[in-house]
Amino acid sequence: MKLKPCLTALALACAAGASFQANAQEMKAEVIHWWTSGGESAAVKVFAEQFAKAGGTWVDTAIAGGVNARTAAINRVVGGTPPTAMQFNTGKQFDELVENDLLRDVDQVATEQKWKSFMPQAIIDATSRNGKMYAVPVNIHGQNWLWLSKAALEKAGASEPANWDEALVALEKLKAAGLIPLAFSGQKTWERGLFNAVLVGKGGTALWASIHGKRDPAAARSPEFKAVAETYGKLRGYIDPGAPGRNWNDATNLVIQGKAGMQIMGDWAKGEFAAAGQIAGKEFGCAILSNEGGYVMGGDVFAFPKLKDPAQQKAQLALAKVMLEPETQIRFAQKKGSIPVRLDLDVSSLDACAQKAVKLLADKKHQVASQEMLSPPALTGAMEDVISQYWNTPAMTADAFMAKVADVLKQPF
Repeated sequence: MKLKPCLTALALACAAGASFQANAQEMKAEVIHWWTSGGESAAVKVFAEQFAKAGGTWVDTAIAGGVNARTAAINRVVGGTPPTAMQFNTGKQFDELVENDLLRDVDQVATEQKWKSFMPQAIIDATSRNGKMYAVPVNIHGQNWLWLSKAALEKAGASEPANWDEALVALEKLKAAGLIPLAFSGQKTWERGLFNAVLVGKGGTALWASIHGKRDPAAARSPEFKAVAETYGKLRGYIDPGAPGRNWNDATNLVIQGKAGMQIMGDWAKGEFAAAGQIAGKEFGCAILSNEGGYVMGGDVFAFPKLKDPAQQKAQLALAKVMLEPETQIRFAQKKGSIPVRLDLDVSSLDACAQKAVKLLADKKHQVASQEMLSPPALTGAMEDVISQYWNTPAMTADAFMAKVADVLKQPF
């Protein structure tokens, strides 16, 4: 790992971090995260409030954009002014920090609180390195949800689809009705997210495992993968001209307003519906487009840099415990749109979409580890580049795309 100096744009943040640590005589916790949308801000407030109940003070450092927030946090750590805690996606994003002995493991509190007894094994594996847990999983996000405007579907005379074949029929009806069929955020991350939803839903869980888990180039040349590629390519015809560069929550807002019929997005989008006062099953609907019920599990974790200050060490342990308390888990899920990472809780207070998710995950065969859990960041990035190239080059054939994916899977990441 290359130890980068703090970026110029982060100089003030670094100085603030140094000042914060120097004066940390109480249980303060500076937390770097990227939750800045309406629903996300409401959710992170739950953590702050629960930490305050435990006697702590939450110092909020919100930085828009996951890549930006992670870069800022890592620069702070290697630059010598680490925050108390920092957000990552559940997966391999913090591997180099562990390898360079810059993260504190949380195995002691995990053992004391029996975390492994109530979390899916894929989540435990994604946060463990060399037999120890190095991050606190705080939620499970379903990455392959379809969000539906009830009003838009009614106007178009379209039914709620259960699979991708039915979705294409509904999209065509929405288009004929003069609505935006598919609300889309034309950014690389969400181009990949849409592709992955088609991969698991159209291709099935076995093909998902062959591509993202086994990294089998032969799977990328299979008829099943070609069907995925062709379906993904068809979806270009259902987005609007304003899609390129649009933020994901702005795309969600099109569905909330009834201007668009559908959106494929993780269940963090549900937080936006909640913030707008809409109710699942009434103003909007949700579905997993999959004949096999494959539920792609992603999520968020918080990692703790190694710190010398005893007060900061105490704050880290307190945060770790607070984030996984049953009350915190339920309240956070209500705001964030995710479901609790704890599968031992009464979730009757959660919305209809969350109930669907919990029911699916009760059966282990539906638990699909996300790409971020299975692939190192470099491979995820390479796949994202190829997917984006295909999406933005309508003249590219499915066969040409398949060849590019096979080439990526051959690389020694």
